[in-house]
Amino acid sequence: MASFQHIRPRYKLILFYNIKPEKQDQYYRYMLSSFVPAIQKLGVYMHMVWHIAYGDHPRRKIEFVTESSDILRRLFLSDEWDELENKLRRYVDDYERKVVDYRNGFQV
Repeated sequence: MASFQHIRPRYKLILFYNIKPEKQDQYYRYMLSSFVPAIQKLGVYMHMVWHIAYGDHPRRKIEFVTESSDILRRLFLSDEWDELENKLRRYVDDYERKVVDYRNGFQV
């Protein structure tokens, strides 16, 4: 049975990108088996995934939440994050990331 972490989100880490069509299967395997579990162990939890169907923006938007800016700082300074992010970039184009204060709903 899965266990769920209950937190009070204060920050969102938002990733934007387009999945490379020829890498789609590898992308999904990587995200589900490696990327998401690894950052959840570091205290950053997947919140929402969006598919943006129109406009001049990357199609995929993934939001992660955390309680503390210290958790994000440790994440971004870690070698593990460098490895995770670099591997993600193999499967996607137009990659961007940003951190914003948490607000419920769609944020850009």
